Amino acid sequence: MNSPVSQAPARAAAPVIAPARLGMRVVAVVAAAALTALAARVAVPLPGIPVPFTLQPVAVLLSGVLLGAAGGMSSQLLYLAVGMMGVPVFAAGGGPAYLLGPTGGYLLAFPLAAWVAGKVASRLPGAIGIAFGALLGLVIIHLGGLSWLAALSGREGAAAVGLAPFFVGDLLKIALVTLVGLGAGSWTHRARD
Repeated sequence: MNSPVSQAPARAAAPVIAPARLGMRVVAVVAAAALTALAARVAVPLPGIPVPFTLQPVAVLLSGVLLGAAGGMSSQLLYLAVGMMGVPVFAAGGGPAYLLGPTGGYLLAFPLAAWVAGKVASRLPGAIGIAFGALLGLVIIHLGGLSWLAALSGREGAAAVGLAPFFVGDLLKIALVTLVGLGAGSWTHRARD
């Protein structure tokens, strides 16, 4: 006898993360957010430019490369949340008003940049994937920053103060992220899995 209740196809169970592995992921996300805050302290003001040279993009891109797209994005969302609560984790302070200043667009682009860097690095092999992911992540950071600078000061001057001074440094950042990403080796896979 057939039952009047239709049988729905069985759903695949959501992956279960072991508590130890979940704990490792949480620690890695918090550590990446802390690394971004420390990298903000390495800030070199450039004459006549409202945006300092910092090592934050290196930490942002590494968070994606080493923790994967979701972990990298999570770490940068945590970083922004802590900064918006007033903790001085940004290059020159903290608080929600900080994001309205000239560096706000760069900072708000960090989560997406980390996600893209992680996604590309996980899909393309070796140094090529890491370098290309880092490049795309930097493009996203600069697009966020330039669009915000243009909104604040006008489109004509945004690239001159928000992109051109950072070109050589960005090439060095891509190289550094690639070297560290390659050197991380098996740890990278453990943190992502």
